[in-house]
Amino acid sequence: MQQPLAVPNQRMAGDARSTPATKLPPPSATGHLYVLGLCSVAALGGFLFGFDSGVINGAVNSISAAFGTKAAATGFAVASVLLGCAFGAFGAGALANLIGRRPTMLFNAVLFLLSAYATGAARSAPAFIAWRILGGLAIGAASVLAPMYISEVAPAHLRGRLASLQQMAIVLGLFSAFLSNDLLAKLAGGAGADLWFGAPAWRWMFWMEAIPSAAFLIGTLLIPESPRFLVFTGKQEQARQFFARLGGNGEELVNQIKQSLSGEHRPRLSDLIVPGTSRLAPVVWVAVGLAAFQQLVGINVIFYFGEVLWKAAGATEQWALRINLLTGFVNILATLPAIALIDRVGRKPLLLVGSAGMALTLGAMTAVFATAGGGPGSPVLSHGAAVMGLTAANLYIVAFAVSWGPVMWVLLGEMFPNRLRGAALAVSGATNWAANFLVTVTFLPLLRALGLAGAYGLYAVAAAISLFFVWATVRETKGKTLEEM
Repeated sequence: MQQPLAVPNQRMAGDARSTPATKLPPPSATGHLYVLGLCSVAALGGFLFGFDSGVINGAVNSISAAFGTKAAATGFAVASVLLGCAFGAFGAGALANLIGRRPTMLFNAVLFLLSAYATGAARSAPAFIAWRILGGLAIGAASVLAPMYISEVAPAHLRGRLASLQQMAIVLGLFSAFLSNDLLAKLAGGAGADLWFGAPAWRWMFWMEAIPSAAFLIGTLLIPESPRFLVFTGKQEQARQFFARLGGNGEELVNQIKQSLSGEHRPRLSDLIVPGTSRLAPVVWVAVGLAAFQQLVGINVIFYFGEVLWKAAGATEQWALRINLLTGFVNILATLPAIALIDRVGRKPLLLVGSAGMALTLGAMTAVFATAGGGPGSPVLSHGAAVMGLTAANLYIVAFAVSWGPVMWVLLGEMFPNRLRGAALAVSGATNWAANFLVTVTFLPLLRALGLAGAYGLYAVAAAISLFFVWATVRETKGKTLEEM
């Protein structure tokens, strides 16, 4: 599941105040390790984001069998987590402004821990859906809280690299979920087979999330509040002590933050309207399009339904889970060049290359499954066709991971004028979650009705349209300050 990279000066959805880059000095060696530790704890929220998003992958068929749900109902059970995500993202920003970043992160860790246990213990489809929605609240909150905290404690010259911890944590969380699912299914002899204490393996897949959730909870208990929030709430001495630990001039840096907070107001949806009209600002429409296309290309089908997808292509359950591991590992490797290239090549070129790559690879996958034997829901692939399909799928993940995965969120953090950034991020973020929900809940019915070829064909069309959308509407933001937008 792809998530925002925190960028300098970014104000996250629901945050009442923009986050100007506080000019922290280079920290001492000790201070460097200290701030790295703080950001690593915050990034555990991103790890849980990825784990909770990917854990469902290995359990879809077993959940359907356990609760007796049909394709549409099973698809809704998988997608239900996304219903909580938008609310979590909106609510976390507001709560973090009210009680602080650290207390909100503690509450979020408890939500992850509770949802991990309760989802695995659910005895009915409605109960499972309810607890997955709770997990969605935690995921949505993590999408805001980790980048927010990292951007507020990281020195300016390290902020980009430290912010990348969040993106890397997400893909590591996805991979860890796939690995855990594979090991548990192998131990039990199948996801639906009993494992420990008479509970089937698919329940243990969810319970495994309790381990990183507990680590996140303990880690958050050990870190301080962000200095920006401390200044905002009048706890200036604590903020000075934080900066002193990094080796900076606490008094000067506290004064910088106080100045940056003056004259700001909470984001309002009315900020998005062109003054004197009833029309949304054009830049908001561009952002909404970017947010929607990032999901309409079908990337999360791979991560949510990988087991179902590859079993439909003829793989056994064990091989389907192993293929998930491969795709998760490819996702990790492809994220590294994205982080390295985004400030060198630029945002728009990466998006254009990514759209073209996804259109081609999705088209290749469509052709593979359209020419396969068997029915739409049970294709029979030759060895050569299977290798071609798997290769195209992994190249598709590479095309996404080096472009639309991180770049879309970086653009959303940069492209808005200061006066409407908070509200515009809220709207575009909600659009992204809504499109994610739409693609997820429709995949299984599409698979039954049109087969893999039909589903991939639709995603290929979306990728091709996104190429023209970027070419016509997106402006390059590389090297520009937020004040120049």
